[in-house]
Amino acid sequence: MVQVAGRNVDASSGGEGPAVEATQLTKRYGDFEAVKAVNFSVEPGETYGFLGPNGAGKSTTISMLCTLIRPSAGSAKVAGFDVVAQRTEVRRQIGLVFQDTTLDDYLTAGENLRFHAELYRVPKDELDARLRQVMDMVGLWERRKSIVKTFSGGMKRRLEIARGLLHSPRVLFLDEPTVGLDPQTRSHIWGYINELKRREAITMFLTTHYMDEAEHCDRIAIMDNGEIVVIDTPEALKRSVGRDRVSISTEDDDAAMRVLSERFDLEPTVSEGAITFFVAHGEQFVPRLFADPDITISSVHVARPTLDD
Repeated sequence: MVQVAGRNVDASSGGEGPAVEATQLTKRYGDFEAVKAVNFSVEPGETYGFLGPNGAGKSTTISMLCTLIRPSAGSAKVAGFDVVAQRTEVRRQIGLVFQDTTLDDYLTAGENLRFHAELYRVPKDELDARLRQVMDMVGLWERRKSIVKTFSGGMKRRLEIARGLLHSPRVLFLDEPTVGLDPQTRSHIWGYINELKRREAITMFLTTHYMDEAEHCDRIAIMDNGEIVVIDTPEALKRSVGRDRVSISTEDDDAAMRVLSERFDLEPTVSEGAITFFVAHGEQFVPRLFADPDITISSVHVARPTLDD
């Protein structure tokens, strides 16, 4: 037996193997297939991202994993429990941060969390310490007595993350955790999520359509039109693009363009006073340019491929 937020959980019926596992998981609405027989596995402690455009099927997948909607076909397990046959136990093992806020605006931050603790039967002798722990983690302890209606969008999202952690879940699902927030607030939210990764032994499963957010994940599944296109680490996906972007400033752009085209068989372009071209292993290529007697370089910048690429 293992204990989660004061509850005894039979490890023989859950918790062994992958934290999340889907096999041929499918969701149909009439003739429309929103999720098409997807397969993936998430290891315990991993931060796993579902990346793709709006309408790709990311939120539908997460809704099936969280038992909010029933799969049309296939199967899935969370913390070792089947999302259909053992949906009550699945719900005990997970935390969930929705795209849209589900907080009560007319309660205080602390009251919102205490209400959640009642629903999840967090032991009363553990509640005060756990409340302080999760609110400290998201920087809201000093605002615990404030009415949620007075909170900014970023503060509400941080409070929802704290609420999702309150009952010590084994898997935390974050569905578009920073959607609708300004870039600075998005950055702050990710600071709290990364701190959470360091402090809590927890698996995180998130959906996003922001490329920069996917960089925080250990692995990414890219989803489009209901299908998983590829699964890999951010670095491996960027390496698969194969080329770095190199920008140089020179004393004679015309001569440099000729050398790059004729001698190195590249396709350079000029924009805003810089020559840009793409090449494999840019950092290794740049010294060859400096050694060429027909190019005088005044500045150089090498950029690795991004997930946008």
